[in-house]
Amino acid sequence: MSSEPTEVQVRPGVEADLDALTAIYNHYVRETAVTFDTAVLLPEERRPWLLSHPKDGPHRLLVAQECKERDSGRLLGYATSSPFRIKPAYSTSVEVSVYCAPDAAGRGIGTLLYKALFEALRDEDLHRAYAGVTQPNEASVRLHERFGFRHAGTYAEVGRKFGRYWDVAWYELPLGPRT
Repeated sequence: MSSEPTEVQVRPGVEADLDALTAIYNHYVRETAVTFDTAVLLPEERRPWLLSHPKDGPHRLLVAQECKERDSGRLLGYATSSPFRIKPAYSTSVEVSVYCAPDAAGRGIGTLLYKALFEALRDEDLHRAYAGVTQPNEASVRLHERFGFRHAGTYAEVGRKFGRYWDVAWYELPLGPRT
């Protein structure tokens, strides 16, 4: 193991990140009920998703990249804000999510990403952020509550994966005093 000092940089996601982003996401597809996708995706299949998150505006993709003294390292995770629903009246609401590389979980990467995401969204015309958390997932519940999210309700047995039904708890965060 290298003794080289390591920092983490948060920056907008770019097309060059597509393979690493897909690999992180596919871990959750294969191994968990955190996402309700049931088949792994190819990077080409994820490209439209990546391109739907520009560097500015309400729909963002931020990545946490390990940085060593001499070079940029691997991606440790990512956070997104995406449209909550497609109808125009929902335009001031976003759905947020965060995914960490499996070996980066529990290292504060999700917190770092959400801090940067909410800072980036601060001046956008947004009223609410929503997050769906497949149950049980205490780490995700704690993360969202730490940022001020409050439980808004639970969809019971809304998704079926791995031969069983899963509940999804929905969390809501006011983003500003907009009318």
